[in-house]
Amino acid sequence: MRSLIVGFASLLIVGIVSQSWPARSAAAETPAAADSDKAVATFAGGCFWCVEADFEKVQGVSDAISGYAGGDEVNPTYKQVSSGRTGHAEVVQVIFDPAQVSYSALLDIFWKHIDPTDGGGQFVDRGGQYRSAIYYHDETQQQLAEKSKEQLAASGVFDKPIVTEISSLKKFYRAEEYHQDYYKNHSIRYRYYRYSSGRDQFLEKAWKNNENRFEVSEMNPNTETQVEYQKPDDVTLRSSLTQIQYRVTQKEGTEPAFRNEYWDNKAEGVYVDVVSGEPLFNSRDKFESGTGWPSFTKPIDSENVLEKQDRSFFTVRTEVRSKKADSHLGHVFPDGPGPTGLRYCINSASLRFVPKEQLRAEGYEREADLFD
Repeated sequence: MRSLIVGFASLLIVGIVSQSWPARSAAAETPAAADSDKAVATFAGGCFWCVEADFEKVQGVSDAISGYAGGDEVNPTYKQVSSGRTGHAEVVQVIFDPAQVSYSALLDIFWKHIDPTDGGGQFVDRGGQYRSAIYYHDETQQQLAEKSKEQLAASGVFDKPIVTEISSLKKFYRAEEYHQDYYKNHSIRYRYYRYSSGRDQFLEKAWKNNENRFEVSEMNPNTETQVEYQKPDDVTLRSSLTQIQYRVTQKEGTEPAFRNEYWDNKAEGVYVDVVSGEPLFNSRDKFESGTGWPSFTKPIDSENVLEKQDRSFFTVRTEVRSKKADSHLGHVFPDGPGPTGLRYCINSASLRFVPKEQLRAEGYEREADLFD
């Protein structure tokens, strides 16, 4: 099904963009991360292009590798796996730093990016090769995975049984190179496929009013948020925000390019939501895009910056909003520099800048540690 959607997308973009398909090569078995300070997690959540893209946005994840696991065929190819006859699932192996993001936090991200009640595939992609699964690497991961699955079932977010498989990882085979970073290298095809798959529409509906009903079973102290960020009522907002701040954050407005507070700010610190104070962007991820608005390669925590389709002005864009206050921040585009290839184009009016010297005084202990 995915190949049909992408094929249709290719017809739509003829004359707009030309992208060549690298030759397919046999997958190779990939060992775990060699760095002693890195750990490895393996997840299956349907199309590995989407799962890889979701995890590569996470602070503390250094790499996400598309591949195959859970079957019997040695060195399977994409053609073999996609036939559904090898027993493998499309998976993503996540290389992460436990000092920055815990395995439990990765589990939380995983659950909130799949349909754990679907035993026949994921979204538009059908068959066992698209099943959801957690492949644990050791006993600790197994215990945490099983505990988080139990908590999700008990949360009541879903009214169907949680059927995601939890199994020991036997072997992981790296997928062909043209599947790696597909969301960056073939961004138009990827975005068309992702929208057509129904994945994001399902997730928005499932979690829109249920975000606080399920949290991770165990948080790494370095990633746990101690402060509760909240959105004030409208009367308070109108009195505390400037006219442009209110129009941008509450009415999805856009401030003038090159005539806003932070577009050329080069000081070190953290940009927080002007409404709630929740930390959003690190100055070290800011770059000069030439657009006249503050631009970042990634948020501090991808879970705090939500994406939403924006079809205004006769085009399709990806809007970004803050998680707690639901403030309109700006848009994200696939034309940024490395390592993410993304450009978070953000309105200064949505932000308040906290210099690194003032972070601890204002209660941003975790964010202050980023500059140590």
